[in-house]
Amino acid sequence: MKFNGLTDKEVEESKKKYGSNEIPDSEPTTFWDEFKETFNDPMIRILLAIAVLMIVMFFLGYAEIYEPLGTIVAILIVAIVSAKTGVASDTKYRELKDSTKKDECKVYRNGVVTVIEVDDVVVGDKILLQSGNKIPADGVLISGHLFVDNSALNGEAEECKKTETDPSFQLPEDITGDTFVDEHSLFRGAVVLDGEGVLDVRKVGLKTMMGRMAEEMQEDEPESPLQVKLSKLAGQISTFGYIGATAIAILYLAHAIVLTGGFSAFFGQGFEVVFKQIVEAVSLAVVIIVCAVPEGLPLMISLVLMQNTSKMLDHNVLVRKAEGIETAGSLNILFSDKTGTITKGMLEVVDFFTADGQSIEISELSKHSKVKGLVDLAIGKNTQSMFDAEHRVIGGNATDQAMMKFLGEASYQMLVENKDYVITDSQGFNSTNKFSQARIDSVGKTFYKGAPERLLAKATKYLDASGEIRDLDKVVLDKKIDALAKKAMRVLAFGYSEQAMTQNAINDDVVIIGLVGIRDDVRAEAKDAIKEVQDAGIQVVMITGDRLETAVAIAKDAGLIKADTDIAISSAQLNEMSDDEIKKIVRNIRVIARALPTDKSRMVRICQEMNLVVGMTGDGVNDSPALKRADVGFAMGSGTEAAKEAGKIVILDDNFRSIKDAIWYGRTIYHNILKFCKFQLVINVAAVVVSAIAPFFGVDEPLKVTHLLFVNLVMDGLGAMMLGNEPALEKYMDEPPRRRDESIISKKMMAQIVTMGLWLTIVSFIFLKVPFFKDTFFDGDQEKLLTGYFVLFIVSALFNGFNVRDNGFGIFKGLNLNPGFMKVFAIIVLVQAVLVNAALVPALDWLGKMFSCTPFGITGWVCVIILAFTMIPVDLIRKVVIGSK
Repeated sequence: MKFNGLTDKEVEESKKKYGSNEIPDSEPTTFWDEFKETFNDPMIRILLAIAVLMIVMFFLGYAEIYEPLGTIVAILIVAIVSAKTGVASDTKYRELKDSTKKDECKVYRNGVVTVIEVDDVVVGDKILLQSGNKIPADGVLISGHLFVDNSALNGEAEECKKTETDPSFQLPEDITGDTFVDEHSLFRGAVVLDGEGVLDVRKVGLKTMMGRMAEEMQEDEPESPLQVKLSKLAGQISTFGYIGATAIAILYLAHAIVLTGGFSAFFGQGFEVVFKQIVEAVSLAVVIIVCAVPEGLPLMISLVLMQNTSKMLDHNVLVRKAEGIETAGSLNILFSDKTGTITKGMLEVVDFFTADGQSIEISELSKHSKVKGLVDLAIGKNTQSMFDAEHRVIGGNATDQAMMKFLGEASYQMLVENKDYVITDSQGFNSTNKFSQARIDSVGKTFYKGAPERLLAKATKYLDASGEIRDLDKVVLDKKIDALAKKAMRVLAFGYSEQAMTQNAINDDVVIIGLVGIRDDVRAEAKDAIKEVQDAGIQVVMITGDRLETAVAIAKDAGLIKADTDIAISSAQLNEMSDDEIKKIVRNIRVIARALPTDKSRMVRICQEMNLVVGMTGDGVNDSPALKRADVGFAMGSGTEAAKEAGKIVILDDNFRSIKDAIWYGRTIYHNILKFCKFQLVINVAAVVVSAIAPFFGVDEPLKVTHLLFVNLVMDGLGAMMLGNEPALEKYMDEPPRRRDESIISKKMMAQIVTMGLWLTIVSFIFLKVPFFKDTFFDGDQEKLLTGYFVLFIVSALFNGFNVRDNGFGIFKGLNLNPGFMKVFAIIVLVQAVLVNAALVPALDWLGKMFSCTPFGITGWVCVIILAFTMIPVDLIRKVVIGSK
């Protein structure tokens, strides 16, 4: 059929009416955008508010400048680290995409065939499609016939036959999983495997199925579970800090009023005195808020995520977005693509059997020399595939290629080089005959390869495993074929005839050499990895474009369907159900078949509405919207760029074990964040209580503003390094998953924080108010005592670092796996020694004054270290009394 195609004028009119075929890319990530994004963090906003308040206090002459400046510096470090990490990942992917040549296609325009970029295709174009072409737009086949691979759209590596139809045929408006595999519809992104035809373009750009997926990818991503938890923690800390600060300020003023003899006497002191008292009360309130807010937490999280992002590369996990790795540890449910993820993504022979139904192990087939020799000829001399110079299988359809891999390159090359095996006549496979045949006169045989029903219609004999000819029992063989069909296997038969080849017919004397079961088989390592993920309490759901029967068979082999209560459901059934109905059964769903991209996104949304943390794995364009919408998307390294761009994590080796490792390290990171929270919040609780109560006991500033700066920023930054690299423990994978809205601070954590915070407070007041310590160890000098208290506070926190390493009694275990812990411990003690003794060195005298430190003797050091060490036995006692688990 001759096609003239559109004229240049018609092209412009079509573009104006229906739009361009270009699918807009997402905007590139800029440093400034990522930098600004940091300030959406609730913890960062609280810190900024405190910094502004402290700056105002400084200009009024009632605060030091060090604290707000230090806080601002910490915020900037967090923002810069986060922005650089985000931009680097995005830039790497865009450079890769820009280096790739734009797709082109052949189109009839102005009466001739011309080559244009895919972006320039318009509605009404007639596209010439040939083997190997990628379909550039949605439409219908109006000439020729094709075999296409829709795996980029529906995830299934199956050949789909397309035949021509009348141009009046309408492309369905409502696309279902079955539309992809109908007789005439073609969709952008699919690949032509064989044949030639003409596509009449009906939809372009964002109106194509692929375009609709791209639009879904532009939607805002959900907050990560960590962001949700931090928001909740920030709210709790803010409430605690603000209420506490207000109460303390009021009490401080009330105390001042009582001391002066009542309201009249207090206000009778004059405006200046009263204003000073109010400012001092506000100053105390600000100190309380500064103590309450964990300034080091955002910095710690940024450092820990960054450290583990690089560490995960050793496990074939590329973390594109740092929060993705922690989110992986929080998963409740994981939706997995089937093809290329649970399965290998290509057809292969998984069972060889003789016509008596007896299987022969593929690795043992070479021992059955007669059967093997004839099968080699039936494949190697009766195929459209071959091995190229780079040892790859090329040519033919997916079944031909699977047969060639089964044959093996060594056997294929031997057949090629053997001059006795010359094909004298042949006929290729076609859909009418359902078999191919080749005649080799030198061996006196015609070889057949094709559908079992075609060969069995003529065969009465078969070869057994020993190569002996036996009478065929079709009942036995049919039972075997039916059993394989239930396992989603296609069966192919091989036979030979002693007679000359007959076109379009199988000779009556055909002998069945053997049969094979082929399918896209389950990865061996996927079975083990799925079990480990399930054992970690994570529900795994296979979501696929395949038929329900095939999907169920694969799911059973992969260990997804085990119980009678496990549900396998099709897209059509799913679409008949409301969201509320799905929510009732979602925890039992194991398979969703014939799934559309919209089904995947819908399931992710429903699970998120149930407060579940949702993961999605995939490799095709069809997976991209759901990868984007999920809390964490695992894109396969061999997958499409669209999938990689949508995912937070790329699994470089396409291995489920790497997903398990990502989950394991995600849980480890979360545990390390919890350890740091306990470490820092004990310090904060003690600092709040001591700073709030001490003025009522005659100690105005037990901890100076610069001390708080050291505690909240310097020490917490180094504390992040101490606890951020704690080793991954196998026991983390035995814990149940966490809910999205679960609080970071559990009751047991709170018990430890409050207990140790109160103990440090008690030790603080004993140290500050019992004369024995001041007189015996600090020469009766109040300045030395306060300096000693600064050391006591810091070293107590360091010893508490051991307590938080383990919820049980193994607080010293695994230190060799985290050498940074003791290094940081030693560095902080050394820095403290420098600060305390700075006044002894004239050049560092200013440092001593900044931190209000007065040198004291060795006995004072021994005293504070012993008192600080009590943090360990007290917490061990708490664990015995309350329970360690």
